[in-house]
Formats: sequence, structure tokens, C-alpha cells
Amino acid sequence: MENLKNVQPLEDFNWDAYENGEVVAATSHEEQEKAYDNTLNKVNDREVVDGTVIAMNKREVVVNIGYKSDGIIPMSEFRYNPDLKVGDTVEVYIENQEDKKGQLVLSHRKARASRSWERVNAALESQEIIKGYIKCRTKGGMIVDVFGIEAFLPGSQIDVKPIRDYDVFVGKTMEFKVVKINQEFKNVVVSHKALIEAELEQQKKEIISKLEKGQVLEGTVKNITSYGVFIDLGGVDGLIHITDLSWGRVSDPHEVVELDQKLNVVILDFDDEKKRIALGLKQLTPHPWDALDADLKVGDHVKGKVVVMADYGAFIEIAPGVEGLIHVSEMSWSQHLRSAQDFMKVGDEVEAVILTLDREERKMSLGIKQLKADPWENIEEKYPIGSKHTAKVRNFTNFGVFVEIEEGVDGLIHISDLSWTKKVKHPSEFTQIGADIDVVVLEIDKENRRLSLGHKQLEENPWDVFETVFTVGSIHEGTIIEMLDKGAVVALPYGVEGFATPKHLVKEDGSQAQLDEKLQFKVIEFNKDAKRIILSHSRIFEDAAKAEERAEKKAAKKANSKKEEAPMVQNVAASTTLGDIDALAALKQQLEAGNKK
Repeated sequence: MENLKNVQPLEDFNWDAYENGEVVAATSHEEQEKAYDNTLNKVNDREVVDGTVIAMNKREVVVNIGYKSDGIIPMSEFRYNPDLKVGDTVEVYIENQEDKKGQLVLSHRKARASRSWERVNAALESQEIIKGYIKCRTKGGMIVDVFGIEAFLPGSQIDVKPIRDYDVFVGKTMEFKVVKINQEFKNVVVSHKALIEAELEQQKKEIISKLEKGQVLEGTVKNITSYGVFIDLGGVDGLIHITDLSWGRVSDPHEVVELDQKLNVVILDFDDEKKRIALGLKQLTPHPWDALDADLKVGDHVKGKVVVMADYGAFIEIAPGVEGLIHVSEMSWSQHLRSAQDFMKVGDEVEAVILTLDREERKMSLGIKQLKADPWENIEEKYPIGSKHTAKVRNFTNFGVFVEIEEGVDGLIHISDLSWTKKVKHPSEFTQIGADIDVVVLEIDKENRRLSLGHKQLEENPWDVFETVFTVGSIHEGTIIEMLDKGAVVALPYGVEGFATPKHLVKEDGSQAQLDEKLQFKVIEFNKDAKRIILSHSRIFEDAAKAEERAEKKAAKKANSKKEEAPMVQNVAASTTLGDIDALAALKQQLEAGNKK
């Protein structure tokens, strides 16, 4: 200490006596104490002085202020300064020169606080770089210990890049600039970003001035969005659009890159001020089409994954960045164009055949139906005329039913070939879409890839039998099941139907037959080819009446013929009556009177 240099040894001190253990003080104890005190610094309680760090451990710092005892300060008061070492000068506040234990009580925190307001204002004015200890997180940022004052560090002022995890900064000592002070509320705002911005600005200008299209730079992934990745090129940001990340399709940029990853990128474009910089990653690797196997040709089989689905087809990635389209028409031999989703979905692994390949246009079309044989190549062998099969109903028209026997093999059952007996107005009365139906092959149209099919042909033609049962003139019981303007449909035995016109529906009492009425009907016409039976109820009693009339006439005629066979004389004699005799007598009298005259 400086004061010790001024101390002079006592001239009359008896060193021999001291050596022999005989201490004889030439001065009194008080004088000696006074002389000792004069060697020490003059200090007062509640005063701020400078001290020297003479020892330290993890918990405490020992500080010498030139007083008769050293002070001990908790290490926590120096956490803002992790570089503290023995020999450093620190300011301390003297709380008590001597406590109950005779210990000098010092505080570094209070010393800083007593001068902090002046120092923080001076730091704002001079733009001085100061150190601070980040104590904890708070809403929107961090709390920083600066000169013992709790200052606010906004989240946006921690770094030039967005901060994802604030907690990693807690407990750190960093350099700051004071950027704002509210004198009224004694609020202090500090920034770490401000320190590096100036340096970055210079760096940024340098980078921008050297930017060229096609240039390859190293960058760091700064942010990942749904549409692309922002890259920090060293103070300058560029964007890799999602389509420029990979030659293959990318649904999420996270599949390709991760935050803070360092990677090389190529400059694709930028605006005049070089504020918007478009970057590419895939451009650093050759286009996959250029690397495609040179021997690959039409007809080859390839495997790939479904990457995109549309109603009209599916895009298959056979290598990253190399895709082929399977059109829905190439998915099945069936002529029913369905949606591609009926055959496959995104993510499916499929095998396909190359149908077309254009390396210049980088286009390829594929097919999967070609992996199976075309069912129409040997249609006559598989489905010969007269063969019986089970088909599935696909669609209706007014004139028939479209069915599919197997995928790619379609046929039509004409409405007239559905039933021998039932009059089918529309196929929906007979079957339904999706139902199975038994069929017989009637004709093969290979050119149009369609079969003519029949259903009724599975059974024998009942009209051969009906011809012997419903002979013209025969009478059968029938029920009127439908009334039409032109007449009535009549259900006959054996499931067959007949037709009667209104005039043939008149009953014997003159009334008209009604719906659901059960009557006797006479067959007046039978047409096997047209499958038509014309009936009449009226004819039954009309013909009976005619027959009776004919019988009467016949009987009368017979009687008349017997009279004509008798002799004329007998007839005359037999026909002579009393009247005739009287007439003859009168005639005789007239003759006799004339003779007298």
C-alpha cells in the first residue's frame, strides 16, 4: 500500500532487548495504534471506494480496499462479469467498517447501483459498449443486469436473425449498447443487435456488390416456410423456392433441409437493388433426365412411386425428378373410363410399361394395363358363341343392359333378350346396376370390342309350348293386370301375358271388365314370332249365342225339309179346310143361279 512507504522506523527502538524477549515500548500502546491507523486508508461507512480483487472462488470474492481487514463479496454480484480475475480493480460500497465479527462488510452491487444511473446515461450519450448479465426471460424479451439496473432487452434486439429459443441466453453475459432511456420511469432499453448491425451492414454491402447470377455461395438455413427456405448469405437473405429445392416433387421443405444447416446455393436471379435474391439448390446437381439410363426404351418395364393423382391419371416418379404419366385409359382394358383414384393412390409403388419416351421434352407416358394380356386377342376362344357366363350390370339404356363379363370385356343384352314372357319396358324393372346376371354369348363384334348377349336364352323358348296350349279358340282364365287406352294386359297361366282390346272386354250384361277382374278369355290370335296373344272375353258369350242361333236355324231348316218330302195330293187333301168347303158351296150356288137366267 502507498501509505506504508511513508512509515519511518523508530530511531530509539531497543532491538537487543526485543531480541532477548524484553519488549520495552518507547511509546505508549495508544501511540502505537495511532501510528498503525495512520498507515491505513481513511474510509467511511456508506462510501463507494475502489478495491483490488486479491482472491476468489466459486462463491466469494476477497477485496482489499487498503483497510485493516479485507472485505468478502458474494460471487453472484459479479455474474455480469465472468472475466473477473485476481488483480482487477472493482468499486465497492462500504456498508460497515466492522461488524460483530470485526469483519469489513462490502457490497459491489450497491456500489454499482449508486453510480449506475449516471453511468447508464453516459453510455447512451457516448454509444459506449457495455457488459450486462441476462437474468431471466420476460414478455417480449429478456431482463439484463446493467450496472445493477434491470434493463430490458427486446427479443428483436438479441440478434440479427430470428431467435427460436430465448432460454439459451439466460445466464449469459453479453455486450450491449444502451439504445433508449425513459428518464421519468427510469426504464433502460439495451440492444445486442445494434453492435453487430453496423458490421453486418458493411459485410452486406460487400456481398451485394459481388453478387452474380450463377455464383455459388455458402449460406445457412435461417427460416423454413411452406413455400420455400430463407438462406442467410452472411447478412444478406435469399429465398430458395420450394420448386428449386429438388428435381423431384417436394411437399414440405423440411424433407430437404433443416434449420441452421449450412449448404451451398446458386444465385438464380435478383432485382436491380439486389434486395430480392432467388437461390437454387437443385441446380447444383445434374438434371435427372440427363442422368437417365440411355438404354431405357419404349416397352421397358419400370417401377416407381405415385406422387400426384388427378382424375385423368397418375404421375409416377421412377427416379427423383423423372416422372411419367399413366393416363386413366392405360390403367385398364375396360372401356368404362373411371377415375384414376379407383386404381391407385399417392404413395403406392407400381410397375408400369413405357409407352412413349421423349428425352428432349422430358416427357414419358406409362401404362399398367399392358402388364396383362388384351382379353380381346383370344375372345373367340374364351367367350365362344353359345357359351354361358356370369356378368356384372354396369349401365342401363332404354334398349338394353350394358354388362361387363371381366375387366375389358363388355357386352349388351338387348331388352328383348331379357325375358321370353315378360314385356320389359325398361331394364331397371328386370335387374339393377351392380347386380350379377347370367348371360349367353349371341354374337362377337371384335372390331368394336363388344359382345351381344342374351339372358332369356338360358332357358328353352316357352312359346314352343304355349303354341300348343293357347291355340286359337281355346278358353283360359285370366286376370286383368293393367288397363291401357288401347285395351288391357291380361295375365294368363304359365306366366304369359295376353292383350284384349276394349270391345273384347264387354261382359254379357253390357258392362266393361275392370282392373284385377278375373274372367274367362278366348284366344282369338296367337303369334309365336311376335310373342303376341290376342284375347277376347266378349267372344265367349257372343260365340255361344251365335252357336245357339245357328243350332235353331239348323233345326228349323231340318223340319222344313221333311214337309217337302210328302206327295202333293196328300198335301192338298191335308190342307183342305172347312172354309174351303164353304167357298166351294157358294161358288156352286152362283153357277146354278146363272143357268136359270
